[in-house]
This record gives sequence, structure tokens and C-alpha cells, in this order.
Amino acid sequence: MTIALNIDIAEWLNLAIRWLHLTAGIAWIGSSFYFVWLDNHLKPPREGSASGEVWSVHGGGFYHKQKYVVAPGTLPDDLHWFKWEAYFTWLSGFALLVLVYYVGAKSFLIDRARADLSQIDAIGIGLSALVAGWLVYDGLCRSPLGRNNRALGVVWFAFLVGAAWGLCAVFNPRGAYLHVGAMLGTVMVANVFMVIIPNQRKVVAALKAGKVPDPALGKAGKQRSVHNNYMTLPVLFIMISHHYPMTFGAQRPWLVLALLGATGVAVRHVFNLRHTAAPTGRAMLVAAVLALISVTYVSAEKGANAAPAAPAADGPPTFATVQPILQKHCSGCHAVRPTHDGIADPPLGIVLDTADHVAAVAPRIKAVAVDAEIMPLGNETGMTRAERDTLGRWIAAGAKP
Repeated sequence: MTIALNIDIAEWLNLAIRWLHLTAGIAWIGSSFYFVWLDNHLKPPREGSASGEVWSVHGGGFYHKQKYVVAPGTLPDDLHWFKWEAYFTWLSGFALLVLVYYVGAKSFLIDRARADLSQIDAIGIGLSALVAGWLVYDGLCRSPLGRNNRALGVVWFAFLVGAAWGLCAVFNPRGAYLHVGAMLGTVMVANVFMVIIPNQRKVVAALKAGKVPDPALGKAGKQRSVHNNYMTLPVLFIMISHHYPMTFGAQRPWLVLALLGATGVAVRHVFNLRHTAAPTGRAMLVAAVLALISVTYVSAEKGANAAPAAPAADGPPTFATVQPILQKHCSGCHAVRPTHDGIADPPLGIVLDTADHVAAVAPRIKAVAVDAEIMPLGNETGMTRAERDTLGRWIAAGAKP
């Protein structure tokens, strides 16, 4: 018996890198959340020179953890470092950015209705955004503003909102979202690679040389670590945002991103406060208000965009009327054997070849092609508003064969 193997290397590579990215991200964010929890639960030690300690129980055992603000008098032989989780998260994320959004820039990044960019131009803008994000953030931290975390956070947030607005003006909004996330991820890993780990190495070197470590090294590392902690939820939202076209498909996607990003920061602040004796009422109220504003704005805009067009004089369209529209604008990707460059299999397994198959996913088609107008990606096939209205009327009438 002969077995024919049709292996799509690109798809398997995409899966492997995405799996690595998710796994490394869980490990990195998990350790970030844990150490913030640990710091917030430290109590003055009953004995010894540690600055704080905490007892905990997990997995059938008891743990006694102590913290030294600067460093202990002597170092143990076995010292654990937390860095590779961050490095592998960024490396795998950047590999995905290249594989999906740079190699596939024509489909996933460039929107010629917004800016007529070449692939090289789009990649250059994307990479420049990552570099600019780090330079601005690091400059803020090293400036006098860096002494006030709250003021620094406001300015940094304002810069990110401006970056989101600018990227949404030149890129497909989905690609713009991912680049804002990549900017945040780059800042977070650069904090580890450029500040936190080097400062820790300097402290270790000072101890080995019999010197007293500079307390400013630990203070700077702690500040960057706290910043990373607050940036995690906005990054996680962006990682899943491409599943929710109502967000990046809004009329002002940068504003939706700003509202939901601020909500994520507020929620993270609530959880951080809960691990201390500080009151959480005000922070919870802010988070709830931001969430309410976000949901209200997105829902209101979705409702406005989804307003049904006036029915045609001869009644609702039939499938025979919308089938040519689907063939022209959708079947290049959503076919058993896609003909679109770079698409080996129908995205999400959706094949729009029969009336029954189309009717089964009609609500999703309405959301991305009629209401949000994000499909086809970058509108590379030139789908008109009239065609979208025709498709919407057919779906509103029941998507009947």
C-alpha cells in the first residue's frame, strides 16, 4: 500500500512556532504574576537579615521564601535566573510576525485603501515601530519622569495610543493591532535583556568581589519588572484580538484598542492591590467604568455599521445573486484548494463552495464582510459597498439557498 504524504512545511512551522510562543508566554507571564504576588505578601522576617519572607503551601509541600532588597551576604552555589521564558517568547513572537505579517504582507498587513505601500515599505514601518517603541519607553524611564511611575505610565500610554492611531492609518487594522502588541512585547523583553538581567549580573559580580552592590541596580530592575507586569494584559488581549473582528474592525480601531488596553491595565492594578492591604474600591470602579465604556462603544458602533440597507424593489437577493460575489472576493482563500498566494488551506476550515456551507457561517460572514468590512483582508479584491449590502440583505433574509 502506498501512502501519499502532502506536508505543508509552512503550516507546520507556523503551528510549531505559535505553540512555542504560547508555552513560553505562559511561563513568562506566570512568573511575572507570581513574583508580584510574592512581593505583595512579604512580611517582616522573624529572624535573619532578609527584608521580607512568606510561607506558602502548594502541591503537598510547604515553601519558605525570603527576599533581600539588595542582596544576601553570601550567594548560594545554585542561583536560578528567570530570563529564557522572556527571550523565547519574543523570539517566537517575532518569528510569527515575520512568517505571517511580513512574508504575507500583501494579505495580512497592507491595505491599499489606507496607504499604497510596497512589501518593503510595510516591513520597514513595522520594524521601525518596534525600535521606536523601545527608544521612547527607555528614554522616559531614564528621564526625570522615570521617578514617577504614574506620570510615566500616562505618557507611555499616550504614546502607544498615538502609535496605534498611526499604524491603523497605514496598515490593515488587524496588522496594526499586532504591531502595537509587538511594540509592547519588545519593550518587555528589552527590559529583561537590557536592564533587569544586566543589573542582576552586576549585583552578583559585586558580591563575588566582596563589594556592596549598588541599591539603584535592584531598584531599576524592580521598576522595569513592575512595568512589565502592567503591560501583560494588553498584550494578551492583542494576541487574541484577531478572533474578534468587532474590535479591530471598528470605525476607530485605535480607540477600541486604547479603551480595552486601559481596561486591562486597570484590571491588573486591581489584582495587584488585592494582594496588599491597600483598598481596591477605586481601582475596581475605574476598571468597571472602562470596561463598560469599551463594550458600549464597540456595541454602538457595531449596531450603526450593521444597520440593514433598504431592501431592493424586487425583494431580497437569492443565492444565485450572491454566489458570484463570493466567488470573486472569497473563494480565492475559502475553497477546498485555495488559489490565493500563501494560502495552502481554507482559513479556519471555512469553505464557501455551496449554499449550505455559506449559510452555515452566514453570521460570521456578515460580521467580517458586511459590518466590519475587514474581509477580504486589505480589500485586495476591491469589494464594493454595494456588493456588501447585497450580501447583507441575503443573510438578513435568512441566507436561503
